[in-house]
Amino acid sequence: MKNLLSALVLLASAAPALAGDLSADKARIETLVDKAYPRLEALYKDIHQHPEVAFQETRTAALMAAEMRKLGFEVTEKVGRTGVVAVLRNGQGPIVLVRTDMDALPMEEKTGLPYASRAKQVVNGAETFVDHSCGHDVHMAWWLGAAQALAGMKDRWRGTLVFVAQPAEETLGGAKAMLDDGLYTRFPKPDYAFAAHTTPLAAGSITVKDGVASSASDALKLTFHGRGAHGSTPQRSLDPVVMGAHFVTDVQTVVSREIDPQAFAVVTVGSFQAGTVGNIIPDQAELRLSLRSFDPEVRTKLRAGVERTAKAVADMAGAPAPTLETLGGTSAMRNDAALVERMAPVIRDVFGERASFIPASAAGFSASEDFAAFTEAGTPSLYYWVGAIAPETVAEAQRTGKPVPANHSPLFAPLPGPTIRAGALLLAVSVLTVAPAP
Repeated sequence: MKNLLSALVLLASAAPALAGDLSADKARIETLVDKAYPRLEALYKDIHQHPEVAFQETRTAALMAAEMRKLGFEVTEKVGRTGVVAVLRNGQGPIVLVRTDMDALPMEEKTGLPYASRAKQVVNGAETFVDHSCGHDVHMAWWLGAAQALAGMKDRWRGTLVFVAQPAEETLGGAKAMLDDGLYTRFPKPDYAFAAHTTPLAAGSITVKDGVASSASDALKLTFHGRGAHGSTPQRSLDPVVMGAHFVTDVQTVVSREIDPQAFAVVTVGSFQAGTVGNIIPDQAELRLSLRSFDPEVRTKLRAGVERTAKAVADMAGAPAPTLETLGGTSAMRNDAALVERMAPVIRDVFGERASFIPASAAGFSASEDFAAFTEAGTPSLYYWVGAIAPETVAEAQRTGKPVPANHSPLFAPLPGPTIRAGALLLAVSVLTVAPAP
């Protein structure tokens, strides 16, 4: 993330004068969000204390559904297992999707906040702590804030809102699950889609990235099949641990020798599980991999390189062919160029010096985001980043060189007030820009 954050530059092009009643719209949105804010903060803290992991977001989804019904939206639950779709019609006009994610991470929170999570859930068969350390609880609060503002400003927009509360973003399967369950057939197919994510910059700052905004990701499970034996008679074995060890080092040459050094490519082996004790050679080894890339051709090369290297390692050992399974993944997320061009001056006018723009020529974030699935399904989309950290914390980090606790850190602690308000304003203004009242 550091290489991208260091590339932030203020939007250089001169912004046009405020269009129409944008100043008045901004003031109305802020007033409506301020009025709703005590409830939004209470919900944020409630959700923070009761996090739920991918496809287990039943309590969270019920909260989102109930809040949207209060605002007059037509709500459908259990779309894509635990997703929520809320529709608000307001005459003829564009169909605009606004998405939030709902799931948390299986990790222990260490912020020390008075509302810190101590919740646990069963993940992969074991009970574990759960924490909203990616910021999805903030996302839900500003999503509700934007809905509140737009429901109170129906004189300023025309069309149909499709507010989507998506499960399982962390496992990169929730968007696909909702699309497979008829999101674009059972409900109005959007002309535009917007979403936003917290980032470890000063709270309330806005970042817009043109072009590729985040990487493609492929989660793989690789199993080497061997023959077990006693540790004292290794000649009777086909040792899958040795095969896996060779693979872990050899597969990195796919990146270092097959991919252009100017291209972004990462192969991570994050899990290596084999055996139970030191004097038994097991009969198999299981590895979990994460592949990252921006370019589709690079993505294809990485997958092919993993397959070829694994097979070669097994062949060298005289072992059966390994098994490679795809556990999930998503394409690189690309912000629509025309939508960026349309929104950039508006965002600059609304947020002033808090708004930054990153050109398409700069690298995107190396993390991944399955919001890309909505774009691939045919919707021009724009994904924003909203700073979430207390400005004094950011300033202190810049002064001392000590990193700010970022997303997925057990110490990640967003500053709710300015972050929620900025996200709600950003999403509401985006809708008003693409679906203005005549």
